[in-house]
Amino acid sequence: MAVDPSVPSAGPASSPTLSSSPSTSGGLGQRIEDHALERVPDSERRGGWGLLWNTAGVGSTLVVLSVGAAVTLIAGVGWGIAVGAVTAVLGGALGWAVGHVSYVSGTSSTVTSRFYGLGTRGSALASLIFAVMIVGFIALENAMLYNGTLFLLGWAPSPGHAVLIFGILTVAWLILPTFGIALVQRTSGLLTAVSAVLFIVVAGIAVGSSGHSVGVILGTGTGIPTGFAGQADRVQAAFALIAGIAGALALVGADFARYARTSRDVGIMAVGGSIVVNLLVLVIGTLIVQAGSVVVGARLAADPALAATQPGASIEDKVSGMVSANPGAFFVVLAGVTGFGLVYAAQAKAQVINAYSASLSLTNLVDGLTRRSPGRFVMLVVANGIALVMISIGILDTISSWLDALGILTTSLSALLIADYFLVRRGQPADPARVEQVNWAGVITLVIASVLAEVLVLTGVTRLGFVVAIVATAVLYPVLRRTVLPEGTGTRFDFTSSAPQR
Repeated sequence: MAVDPSVPSAGPASSPTLSSSPSTSGGLGQRIEDHALERVPDSERRGGWGLLWNTAGVGSTLVVLSVGAAVTLIAGVGWGIAVGAVTAVLGGALGWAVGHVSYVSGTSSTVTSRFYGLGTRGSALASLIFAVMIVGFIALENAMLYNGTLFLLGWAPSPGHAVLIFGILTVAWLILPTFGIALVQRTSGLLTAVSAVLFIVVAGIAVGSSGHSVGVILGTGTGIPTGFAGQADRVQAAFALIAGIAGALALVGADFARYARTSRDVGIMAVGGSIVVNLLVLVIGTLIVQAGSVVVGARLAADPALAATQPGASIEDKVSGMVSANPGAFFVVLAGVTGFGLVYAAQAKAQVINAYSASLSLTNLVDGLTRRSPGRFVMLVVANGIALVMISIGILDTISSWLDALGILTTSLSALLIADYFLVRRGQPADPARVEQVNWAGVITLVIASVLAEVLVLTGVTRLGFVVAIVATAVLYPVLRRTVLPEGTGTRFDFTSSAPQR
């Protein structure tokens, strides 16, 4: 029996098994498949405080820490913290709204886009965008761990070392996400707690060794002297930098929001994660990078052999390069084995979540295009394999250059889910038994809004591409859906049997 869209729902709407997928008979098979293409049963829903470990874990990485430090270097610490506070509110709201839609459908973010915004086959576009970004992060962060490990052990880069280190990392990212959300959440919870302790310890080492007090560091002005047309431009640049990843974080959060018991639990998970990412990590990152740069710079200056291991014409250039490109080396020089432990704890939890979300996205991609899925575990192997290929053919710099554009695309995708559910459907669940193959209004909106935002950024009209993407999507999609491209225009419907009611 299909859900009636005219009847308000007090909880998650039922949705069907979406495709012919591999048999998951038995407890182990079900845990591995983890409802990749179907609604999460009510009996498996979880509380928001437990789910918070996942959003806090994926957002408390060295990459995000470096972003937080860059925000305060660009805008000054006071303005940077203010920008972080505003972004925490906006990111929490975006994360709750996207997460609420996934909670209602009970499905992952990209499967949810079948019902809200893109259609069955159209959702392959969402999966492609999200998978490229997430798999790119797996590759980039694997490379970060590889370089940090080489630096600690004093090894030179070689094929043998690459096979050993990347092999161990890949096995870990295959095993830990394989057995579903239970193991992912336990891993994230443990490593997030360990990371929090190590972040505080390393921040204490940095501040204590720098000769500066916390008050002096938090009262510091801008650290990047040129490239901006005044303080307003600095604030805008800082805002664009930290808020540009909000869409991607919202989509990752939605993969866990499908397990939430209530919309309030979605809010706890989304808002709590946003506070961790945009405020706590920003402040800790500022302390570690600003104080730690003094310490690392002094140690490089005192040890020419150590300094020679890092590229750059000056000590300042070398330290800046370590922060942005080789944070593993930065933390090892700053805090030795403790710093190295932080690198692995912080990155490992995020990599497990990245691999988990990538497997869900790729599963929907294949199923949306072929109507058959080889299973989530196969897609987990594929995701890690693609990440290794990205590293081996040397396209990490290219992937990094795409991240801004991918950030705009994921933000527009998040806004599309919200616009369909809250604006077009006015909060009423979609009928999961009758789904368009392609929602052309959504596809066209996603392309136009993203291209417009990217063009305005590249031409220097604005730095806030993510704002343009959100506004353009929220305006254009309802107009197209209610006028020239209503439901069913230029496409067919997929009809499926619905899942049992609650």
